[in-house]
This record gives sequence, C-alpha cells and structure tokens, in this order.
Amino acid sequence: MNPKAQHLRSLLQQPAIVAAPAVYDCIGSKMAEKVGFPALFTSGFGMSAALLGLPDLGFLTATEMLQMAGNIARSVAIPVIADLDTGYGSELNVQRTITIAVESGLGGVILEDQEWPKRCGHFEGKRVIPLEDQVRKLEAAVAARGDSGLVIVARTDARAVEGLEAAIARAQAYRAAGADVVFVEAPQSRAELETVVRHFPDTPLMANVIEGGKTPCLSAQELETMGYGLLAYALSGLFASVGAVRQYFSQLQITGQVTTTGDFVEFEAFKQLINLNQYLT
Repeated sequence: MNPKAQHLRSLLQQPAIVAAPAVYDCIGSKMAEKVGFPALFTSGFGMSAALLGLPDLGFLTATEMLQMAGNIARSVAIPVIADLDTGYGSELNVQRTITIAVESGLGGVILEDQEWPKRCGHFEGKRVIPLEDQVRKLEAAVAARGDSGLVIVARTDARAVEGLEAAIARAQAYRAAGADVVFVEAPQSRAELETVVRHFPDTPLMANVIEGGKTPCLSAQELETMGYGLLAYALSGLFASVGAVRQYFSQLQITGQVTTTGDFVEFEAFKQLINLNQYLT
C-alpha cells in the first residue's frame, strides 16, 4: 500500500475532521504543510486560473492536471487528494487516470459525475451523466487502484441539476460501487448539509467551503459536529494570494519602492521553504 494513501486512510478513521486547503502549485503545498495541515487537496479551479488564466470550465487536459498533481504530491510529505474532474473519459480513460495517480504517489482522488466539459461545482449550467455510467467509472477506478490503498472520493454535482434527494441517491450508489468517501457538492443551506449526514451514518463524508459560493461557510468544528469527516477549503488560498499580490503590486506601482513589511516573506525565509540548503551541501 502507498504510504501516503495509508496515512490518509488512518486520518479518516480518526474522530476529528480532516480539514485542509486546496492548492494549485508546489509553493502553496509547502506552506500548507509548514503551518501544520495533515493533508491537502489540489484545486482544478486554481490550476486553470494559475496555469492558463482561464475559468474552471474543462480547459485543462488530463496530462496537465495529473502532472501538476504529481508535482505537488512529490513536494510534500503529507497526503495529497487530487481533483481529477470526471476522470477524463470513459471507464478505460478512468483506469489510465487512476493508474497514473497511483504512480504519482497521490493519497486520494476526487472523481465527479458531470458531463464533459465540466465546470466549477459552484457555477451555473452544470450537467451530470447517467448514474449507471458513473457507477461503472467508479468501479473501474476501484479496480485500477489495485492494492495501493488510494482513497477514492466520489463527488456528485446532481444537487444543482436533479435536486438534493437525487444527489443523495447517487452518492449512495457511488458508495456501493466502492467509493471510500462521498461528496455531495454544493448543498445550499445548513439544513441540506444536515440532511446529507442523516443518509450516511457509517460513511465518511466530504464537504467544501468556498467564500461566496453556494454552501454556507461553516467552521471545521461545526461540520465535524454535524458528522463530516473531510473538509476542503477549496479556494481560500487562491483568493488570499490574489488579494495579497494585488495589494502589493498596487503599492509597488504607485510608490516605486519595495518593502518587506507586513506579511512579506523575505529571501532567507523563502530559501528555507524550498529547502535550498538541501541541494547545496
């Protein structure tokens, strides 16, 4: 079994919620690890924005997503759960996607049931594939992971398309197909979050929070008490980074003077973050 997958499984078996940020590059992954998060997610939304300057509407290819997810996984010692969209095709494509994910040392993956091209779970206009098709894709993923222990998170986007009841039914079918964790994307109220929990008394559940998104931004403690075991701060790092860079660049353009005040990371600290000395000795 992959040590990182094994570690992630042990975290999910503990009573405390596993809460972690989603990152889109190796610097973000190293910072998440440095401040003490036990795991992290990759953000397809963030990668599309950072790598292409484009919205999360399916522009990134499987190769781009898997390569970046692998780079992130290799940059840290903690488990990484990769956003792998729909698996990029049919059951055969999912098999190859999962094989590469295992080879890349990922601890887990998230596979969703949207039609391709997919879009951010908090955007309008989503469409989902037939339930039976997604079940076959998840069964293919389970078979492809072999004895690696890779954690498979099955996400359904059906809440926005077919309603909450149908989304819950899909999540139950995905759990029966072998998913380790189920993730009903974008519940629209605290009551809906609680309803999901009631239908999965013995199943690890994932939630995410997006500032300005459709789901209430509850705290990790609130979601843990509710019954969730896995939580992604899906875009917090991206939004915070954009705000900090915008503020600093605006100041730099106006004043023409660099400054190292506030939260600015100086050169020596950055060299430590990227482990420079390890490669100079």
